[in-house]
Amino acid sequence: MRKLHKKPLIMAAATLALTGTLAVGSAMAYFTTYTTAGGGVTMNMGFTETIPNETVDKDGKHVTITNTGDYDCFVRVTAFAPMKLTYTTPNGGWKAKDDGYWYYEGVLPAGETTPELNISYKFPEGKDKPEEFNIVVIQECTPVLYDENGNPYADWNHVITTETTEDSKTTE
Repeated sequence: MRKLHKKPLIMAAATLALTGTLAVGSAMAYFTTYTTAGGGVTMNMGFTETIPNETVDKDGKHVTITNTGDYDCFVRVTAFAPMKLTYTTPNGGWKAKDDGYWYYEGVLPAGETTPELNISYKFPEGKDKPEEFNIVVIQECTPVLYDENGNPYADWNHVITTETTEDSKTTE
């Protein structure tokens, strides 16, 4: 009978075990690799904000809109009252459209103010006339968007609305 030597068997087993652990280590590294990151940067995306400026006298309301935001915008204004309202633009710059709004004709740059839009009324006569009433002014703005040719346009589906009410008392 042949005599088996233990030393070559042990060496072969050790070689096989060593080769197996090398492959397992690589596979484990593949499945357990991770990384972390820290820090951060604060980003200010800016905003579009407008403020209506109104003065009231016997002739009605005199409205201007100031863009106090970070970006240029488009603005429009409408008003409601229990009587017929008349709009005038002594310095131009506003245009009426069929939807009941008056639109500032250009882009309102950040930090700028529109020309005046006057909203006047004819006070009702007779015994049913109110002693006081409100003219509610609603102004909306939307940021300026640009088409593929670089032309500015307004998307009135995404608006920022400001409503103001100031009592108008009769003096008659």
